[in-house]
Amino acid sequence: MKKYIRIVFKVFVMKYIYELANVQDYAVGYFYEHIEMFIYSAVCFFVPFFMGHPQLFVGIAVNAALVAAALNLRGYKLLPVIMLPSLGVLSRGIIFGPFSKFLVYMIPFIWAGNAILVFSFKYFRLKKNHSYAYTLAVGALTKGAFLFLSAFILYKLSIIPVVFLTAMGIIQVTTAISGGIAAYGIHYTKKSLAAR
Repeated sequence: MKKYIRIVFKVFVMKYIYELANVQDYAVGYFYEHIEMFIYSAVCFFVPFFMGHPQLFVGIAVNAALVAAALNLRGYKLLPVIMLPSLGVLSRGIIFGPFSKFLVYMIPFIWAGNAILVFSFKYFRLKKNHSYAYTLAVGALTKGAFLFLSAFILYKLSIIPVVFLTAMGIIQVTTAISGGIAAYGIHYTKKSLAAR
């Protein structure tokens, strides 16, 4: 009986996540949605890969792409945007300098943090119709808290060095909020042009 309840629960959760992932601010065509996915994915990979520094600029660009993707991409098209930033940083191997090898341990947590920001917008802004500012604050603070706590636990377990605590704390909140502000202008300009 417990096994059956677990299976039903998993199916319900997956169905809910699938439905939430498919909410978008305004409808765009199939082709245009794939173009947006390509652009946001390119930003998420190549800005960290080619720019590397400063971390604030890279973080703002990536978080702007994450928020813009959350507002208009659906389903599987969110995955590259969520996953590529940390792979770009790892490929470049420069943001953390000699500590880049430790980034491997943080990658699953960074993916989860990016998903938290994306699904905060899907849930609070698009599904529950909360204000953009409220949604951005909740998403940025939750992502920052999750990443800091993850880094803190890994640091306490002597898996990663202390430098990650700063990079995965207040900097994450700052870049998420700044990126969300940038995404606001981009998204609503796009939306007004699409309405014409």
